[in-house]
Amino acid sequence: MTADHNAMKLLKVLNGTPVWPPPVWLMRQAGRYLPEYRKLRASADNFVVFCTTPGLATEATLQPIRRFGLDAAILFSDILILPWALGRPLRFAEGEGPRLSPIESEAEAAKLDPAAIGRAVEPVLETVGRVRGELAPDVPLIGFAGAPFTVACYMIDGRGGDFPRTRNLAYADPGLLATVIEIVTEATIDYLDRQVSAGADCVMLFDSWAGMLPPDLFRAHVIFPTTRFVAALRARPPTVKIIGFPRLAGLNALAYVGETGVDAVGMDTTTDPPALARLLPRDVALQGNLDPLLLRAGGPSLLETAGRIAESLAGRPHIFNLGHGVLPDTPPENVGALVSHIRGLEAPETQSVTQGAAQGATRGATQSGADTGLAGASRGAISAA
Repeated sequence: MTADHNAMKLLKVLNGTPVWPPPVWLMRQAGRYLPEYRKLRASADNFVVFCTTPGLATEATLQPIRRFGLDAAILFSDILILPWALGRPLRFAEGEGPRLSPIESEAEAAKLDPAAIGRAVEPVLETVGRVRGELAPDVPLIGFAGAPFTVACYMIDGRGGDFPRTRNLAYADPGLLATVIEIVTEATIDYLDRQVSAGADCVMLFDSWAGMLPPDLFRAHVIFPTTRFVAALRARPPTVKIIGFPRLAGLNALAYVGETGVDAVGMDTTTDPPALARLLPRDVALQGNLDPLLLRAGGPSLLETAGRIAESLAGRPHIFNLGHGVLPDTPPENVGALVSHIRGLEAPETQSVTQGAAQGATRGATQSGADTGLAGASRGAISAA
């Protein structure tokens, strides 16, 4: 169906408008915890084939929307489809996760082929179009990609983990790391631009391993590429809203928001939502941040905590989500209970976070020497605070 952006609660939030109750979707909302997904997955020979077969990827994307009536769909794919599209062999080993041929030299980096992306991702773009055609007009489709640093980690180390080679390379051979990140940045801009053209209503950039970096490297390898990405994507019509997720960034999240220009920032489970809200401009949306372990556990604590998170951000633009993805052994009924609970929340009588934001803004402005508080400050003032 034709998208109606004016009717999408998620896009209202990304435009800086608080909505109550907050729209809800979940990272990895399509996945192994759903029996219908497991049955569908068994029909593909391997995970790359699964992601690049439009009929299968479309069905996987739509399954949680049908079951739970979530407020957004997110394209079913994987962040490593991009290096695969650049020409790196990719496989997913059972019980071990993704495997890529590691890049060990400038010569190998030079073999990456950005010109090949268009043809390689055609099936993914077909999936985007199919999903957008199936969704109700008021349900947005989120396109996504891995952020350049996180994708580079897999490309250089060749597998998941704590990425010792990539982290060492940042000091021992910064030129090689910079080369890979530059290529991935340009490829990501192209890839997400194609997703938007195919029908994605907004996009999300996953920087799952951003929190490994100290502040100077975080600025160089997370903030700078993301800033370029946001500026490039915004320069290409139609204007698109962007969610950034610099997982485990800590206080680096302030500079990330202030300098990149993202419309929303994802909060991992270590983030205190009201504390972060007090430090950010009021038009920046917050997304998150229920612990996936609590979603798996279920029970009264799940509902109490979910309600507390939502209520603590009343009066702010907020998208209810997790601090990371749904775990594979999560009971589907827990997800259903969570969504129903968020939808049934009564509006709080007081919106203390709004008052707290103003108080925190004054304190931040004093520290930065700015004349205005953070609640109305420019993003540049945030990075200076």
